[in-house]
Amino acid sequence: MIALALVLVALGAGDHDRSLLFGGTTRTYLVHVPPRVSEGRPLPLVLAFHGGGGNASGFKTYAGLDAVADREGFLVVYPDGSGRLGRRLLTWNAGGCCGYAAAQNVDDVGFALAVLRDVARNVLVDPARVYATGHSNGAMMAYRMAIDASDRIAAIAPVAGTMQAPGFPPPRPMPVLHIHSVDDPRALYMGGLGPPFPGTQIRVTHRAVEPELDRWVVHDRCPSGARTVEQRTAPSRGAPNQTATLLVWGPCAGGAEVQLWKLAGAGHGWPGGHVPLPEKIMGPDAATLDAALEVWRFVSRFRRPAAPALETR
Repeated sequence: MIALALVLVALGAGDHDRSLLFGGTTRTYLVHVPPRVSEGRPLPLVLAFHGGGGNASGFKTYAGLDAVADREGFLVVYPDGSGRLGRRLLTWNAGGCCGYAAAQNVDDVGFALAVLRDVARNVLVDPARVYATGHSNGAMMAYRMAIDASDRIAAIAPVAGTMQAPGFPPPRPMPVLHIHSVDDPRALYMGGLGPPFPGTQIRVTHRAVEPELDRWVVHDRCPSGARTVEQRTAPSRGAPNQTATLLVWGPCAGGAEVQLWKLAGAGHGWPGGHVPLPEKIMGPDAATLDAALEVWRFVSRFRRPAAPALETR
């Protein structure tokens, strides 16, 4: 018991840059541990997947999740995708997207589960409260985790990226919050062939947001009609006001729920943060939402029933 206690405080409060060997390759991730780790309670954990062409460090910088984690007492884990240039220009194999990871059929679900095991060897994690979020290609990866690792994930909150995973549906209901702008210039809300990735001629066909969410509504056995729960408006520089409408389907089977923050006037960025790319590529920053706060508000309501302890071997 003494040895176990020593292991479980190996990662103290703050930021940690970690690596592990997976599939014959060294993979990396960052983990942010809140100050409350010293209290000895199992902590909730949010897997946060960066967008295509990004990396863990960049997403950590603009997502705003660390500040929420410090206030609310949860772990944030930022895995790095894969690519040819070290920790630069990385992607996730989310099923039908994207880039190097999809082309090489990288086992990113297996990697994410290996990351969870590695974290659990060093910090006491609550296995019933493991969640996934992500931006763009990372949102697609969060969906894939909900399908291929539903025995580990309690709820997901993808932002500006629709489902691409081929294995739908998962075996159990899954709470889903989706955040997306109808004016997203890259991950097209209505679906279709998106513009080339910056600096390339590579294009991806996106699935329409609402039909994909309808699949979750049916799978989670939710009421067919959405309730409009909240509406927000914010001024936008030199353009019509931005709006945000929260649509909710629920209650659903097993206590699940499906929600959509439907934005207008905003672009492809992470609401509440600024992606360091030109507005002509990303569109306007969202002024109506703090995505980090909305993600945690949603996922923190859910626990995975009868959750086994996370494997540490």
